[in-house]
Amino acid sequence: MIGAMWRLCLVLAITACGGPEKVHKGEPTNAKEKQLQEAKASGELDDGGRAWGKGWKYQGDRNDCFFLVGKKCFKTENAACAAAACKTPKSCKGLGGGPTQIACK
Repeated sequence: MIGAMWRLCLVLAITACGGPEKVHKGEPTNAKEKQLQEAKASGELDDGGRAWGKGWKYQGDRNDCFFLVGKKCFKTENAACAAAACKTPKSCKGLGGGPTQIACK
């Protein structure tokens, strides 16, 4: 009797959750596919999935890449802000970390 109650509770819980989500055609099914799709959309990868020569390679001081403006690396925030050349009333802001993205906000 108790076993039948547990089975009933399990069936009710599964049906209440609605089952698995349906994935539409072209949507990624996991994180790796999503990252690959976003990299292709932003032009960081070619159609073969390779990033040779563009996309992931930083330019500038790659050994001391603490601040980024676009794809160019800088050692100091002052140098990165100078390269960003923010026009007033916007100011130079660091977003994120490792390396910090510099943007005009």
